[in-house]
Formats: sequence, structure tokens, C-alpha cells
Amino acid sequence: MAQESGTRPFGLRDKLGYFFGDFGNDFTFILSTVILRKFYTDVMGISAGAVGAIMMIARFVDAFTDVTMGRICDASPTVPGVGKFKPWLRRMCIPVAVASFLMYQSALAGFSYGVKVAYLFVTYILWSSVFYTAVNIPYGSMASSISAEPGDRQSLSTFRSMGAMLASTVIGVVLPLVAYQKVDGTEVLIGPRVTAVAGVFSVLAVVCYLLCYALTTERVTHEAQERARVTAGQMIHNALHNRALISMIAASVVMLLSQLTMQNMAGYVYPEYYNNAAAQSASTLLMMGGMIIAALTAKPLSERFGKAEISVWANLFAAAVSILTYVLRPASVWVYVALQTLNWLGLGVFSMVTWALVTDVIDYAEIKNGVREDGSVYALYSFARKLGQAVSAGLTGALLSLIGYVPGAGGGQTPQVLSGIFAISTLVPAVGFLLLAGVLWFWYPLHKRQVEENVALLRKKHADDARQKESES
Repeated sequence: MAQESGTRPFGLRDKLGYFFGDFGNDFTFILSTVILRKFYTDVMGISAGAVGAIMMIARFVDAFTDVTMGRICDASPTVPGVGKFKPWLRRMCIPVAVASFLMYQSALAGFSYGVKVAYLFVTYILWSSVFYTAVNIPYGSMASSISAEPGDRQSLSTFRSMGAMLASTVIGVVLPLVAYQKVDGTEVLIGPRVTAVAGVFSVLAVVCYLLCYALTTERVTHEAQERARVTAGQMIHNALHNRALISMIAASVVMLLSQLTMQNMAGYVYPEYYNNAAAQSASTLLMMGGMIIAALTAKPLSERFGKAEISVWANLFAAAVSILTYVLRPASVWVYVALQTLNWLGLGVFSMVTWALVTDVIDYAEIKNGVREDGSVYALYSFARKLGQAVSAGLTGALLSLIGYVPGAGGGQTPQVLSGIFAISTLVPAVGFLLLAGVLWFWYPLHKRQVEENVALLRKKHADDARQKESES
């Protein structure tokens, strides 16, 4: 690993570029978590269990495609003047956007049940397991090539999370206002409107990816030849013996269990339990406020107490709020909105530091294995995030079926079903928050002191390697 000379210093331009990268990612990713299941249950007429099963199957495909893409990134050469990872953003931005748009074709609602299931399966695999993987793995791996400094990486993590938050806000505000319509006093999802919104978001995703490509600079180079000598078997062996990576994977799964369950269930709680889809938009705006507070406080708090440490306390707080919400079961939708905002404040702290935690894991892997594996490590982590998405989707779909949810029934859901919807939206996230806090405190090894020691050790190692290379030349 070496720092390129003659490049502009790391600064706000890189942060904004990285911000736009996840903004683009989540125009398709968050859209799928928020509306895909409800679109296919209420508009396309497919059972929630079937949609969840397709998402779970896709995760098995990801086990191969994510790792393969990570290996491709590690073995690929650096394009002069561009970098190692950036070229993939330009190559794949249009395919991932088109694949996302194809998933939301309401014109196919009249087709047979089998055709619709097959169509969802094919388009979801193309989007999630092929094209999204091909753009997201290089994007995530790119952080370690933008800067080698831990402080810069924390800034990139914060700006990335802010990009995701803004995408979530735009989707969360626009979608309920545009996609729903009152029919006989009941909020009903309108298929063609979802299709139109998906098309607009796909175009915006492409624009964001191109801005990320234009604004960021890869200034740290890694030798592809060295990485190519690491076999797939060695990579898997290294991963299985990397406590930091395995525990970070577990943390990601339970974090997404909480986050995506809250996002998925918002499409049921607001229009059906509270019969107020507009409140979902207001909740999203307030959520953004909570995330902004988390963004402003995450870096100074992590520098003082440690990234893992502050994440533990933030998630314990979020778990307490979720349990309180379930116990109170507020009759007013606005009390529920306020409590959800507190939930997002707790989750936001971990969201702001999570990508910096991943770079800490990559550093730890280099110390243990003696080789830099940014793409491979990030690919395994990305697979874990998709696994968390699938677990949430599968669990939510199964629980909805278990409580007797009837797709497309609108205001016809029974009181028992509505009560079950509320319980899922509060208790499942609470369990995820508690598990996340436990993983980070008892299992994850890279707390503040260990991270500082690793940074110092790698600085010395890289300086020694640079001096040796100069002497040999």
C-alpha cells in the first residue's frame, strides 16, 4: 500500500463524493426495503411469505456473487488517473438502476400468479445479487483507497451514512404522499404510482453514482499482484479465524434486523394500524433530525470513548425506547412518531460509525494475515448486510403471515392482526438492538485501545515497507 504523490489533499470534495455514492445506493436499496414487499402483496397479489422466501434465496446467491466481486476488485489493476475501484461505479450505475426499475412493473399485475413470482425472482436476483453487488462492493472498498488516515475514514463513514439518511428521507417522505390514495376512507397503494416513483429514483441513482465518480480521488494504491496470490480458500480461512470480522458480520445482521424491520413495518403501521400514511412522511423528516444529531456527535464521542463503546450505549437506549413503545401502545400516531424518532437517534450513532468500524476490521485483517484484502473483507461484510436484509424480510413476511395479515385488505384487517402489526414493529427491533449491544461489547475485539494500537503498528509497518522498497530501487 502506498500514498500517491501529486494528488490533491483529502478534503470536503471527497466527503461529498462519498456521500453521493450511498445516496445513489439507497435510491434502490432503501426503496426495496420500504415498499417492495407491500407492492408485491397488495398490488401484484403475491403472499408475503413468498416474497420473503425469494429474498432469502437471493442471499444464497449473494454468498457467491459478493465474494466473487470482492476477489475481482482485489485482483484488478489500478486504472491510471482513476483508481482501482472507481471504474466500477461508471460501468454498473445504469444496469443497477434499470434492474431496480424493472422490479416495480404494475402493468404485470394481471398476469398469472406463477408468472409474477418468476418475474420477481429474476428481476430481484438481477438487481440485488448481480448489479447492486457489482457497484456496491467497489464503492465500499474504495474508502481505504481515498485515505489511509483513521480520522478521514471516520469522516467518510459519517458522510456515507448521511447520504443513506438523505435517500431514506426522500423516499420516506415522497413515497407515502405519492403512492397512496384514500379509497372509501382507507389508504390504498396505487401500483402505477409506485412504478413511476421507481423510475424517477433510478434516474437519480445514476446521477448520484456519477457525482461520486467525479468528486472522489483514490490516492492510496494497492498492488493487485500481491492480492491475486491469495486463494479463495485462504481468504475463507482468514475470515473464519478473524474474530473482528465474524463479530462485525453478526453485528450487521442484527442491526439490519432492527433497522429494516422498522422501515418495512412503517408501510403497515402508519396506513393500516393508524390509518395515516401522511404521518409516515412526517416521521421520516423527524428521523432525519435524529440522524443529524447522531452525525454531529458521533465523531467527537468516538474519539473520546471509542466507536464500539458509544454504539453499545446507543443501542441499549434504542432497545429501551422500543420496549416502552410496545408497553405504552400510544393511541396517538404522533406519540408513536416521537418515540420512533428516539429510536432512530439511537440507531443513528451506530450507523455513523459502522463504515469506520469496517476499515478497522480491514486493518486488523492486514495485521493478522500480512496482506491487504479490502475488496474481499468488504465483500464478506456486504454479504452479511444482505443476509441481514433477507433475515428481516423473511422474518417480517413470516410474522405477517402468522398473525393472519390479508394482502390488499386495507381497512379490512381484524383488530388481532392490527395488534400483531404493532407488536412486530416494536418488539423485533428491540430484540435486534439488545443483540447488537451484546455483540459489540462481549464479542467484537476492536475497542478504542486496540484500534489505536493497530493504527500505530500499521503506520510503522507501512513506513518500513516504503523504506525497504526505496532501498531496493
